[in-house]
Amino acid sequence: MEPIQPRWSSWSFLLYAGGLTVLAAALGWLAYLSGRYGAAAYAAWALLVLVVVKVAALGLRRDHRIVAGVFAFSSVVVFAAFVDALWTWFGWLDVSRSSPFAGFHLGQLTLELLTLGAALVALRSYRFPLLVLPASFVAWVFVTDLLSGGGDWSAVVTFLVGLVFLALAVSADAGPRRPYGFWLHVASGLTIGGSLVHFLGHGHAGWVLVAVGGVLYAGLAAAFGRSSWAVLGAVGILLSAGHFALRLSRVRYSIFGSAPGVDGRGWAAPLVFGIAGAVLCLLGGVLARRATAVSR
Repeated sequence: MEPIQPRWSSWSFLLYAGGLTVLAAALGWLAYLSGRYGAAAYAAWALLVLVVVKVAALGLRRDHRIVAGVFAFSSVVVFAAFVDALWTWFGWLDVSRSSPFAGFHLGQLTLELLTLGAALVALRSYRFPLLVLPASFVAWVFVTDLLSGGGDWSAVVTFLVGLVFLALAVSADAGPRRPYGFWLHVASGLTIGGSLVHFLGHGHAGWVLVAVGGVLYAGLAAAFGRSSWAVLGAVGILLSAGHFALRLSRVRYSIFGSAPGVDGRGWAAPLVFGIAGAVLCLLGGVLARRATAVSR
């Protein structure tokens, strides 16, 4: 069975939106039930929600593969919630952990490993590219949790995992599994970029390097033919712009508006973001010219 290749359209958007809304509703039910029942009863309720979502995915797989894939994606998330509830009932999880990477814990690792297995099984059964996303996410969490205990070392492991994702993405792009490559590129960009922000996102020089990384990401978008790198590159440039805008403007921001300080510089934020926008437009123009040249 070939991988599904969803195309952007009104109906595909509605299928994704509907299926993911059902997932949000399922998680809402789980949150509601967890607060009203004990650990054993909540595990039973979580199993029931999992069965409902999984039956829907199986029932739709024959005639509606895209919506079935979205429900399969939801079933992986609900499966993780069910195992979490079960392990909590058994007392196998350390709820006091301050971070998922804070030390070795067998219960947490088995939860991650089982969820990864569920994601891979669903991917093999439904051939739905979106399922690469939870598989990649849980793989990153499992490897980082297994090999590190938080802090800088976790960021190093994350960077290395990102390079593995990138190799897998390039391999997928070169063969019949190209539809899977998109989400592998997303996972690679997020893990590599996240680790670099962890190391560089301190001080003015570091944020300059983050902006430079954003420009390099735009170059990778052209090299790989994957727009996700351009999106993440733009995020890096805008994060850097936000840092300098706040430092230069000396303005305190809140959700109810801004409160300029005594020596506030109201011109700084528009100037910085204007420059950032111009850089993004320049990068877009360069990529557009490259795309036109390749198509001729």
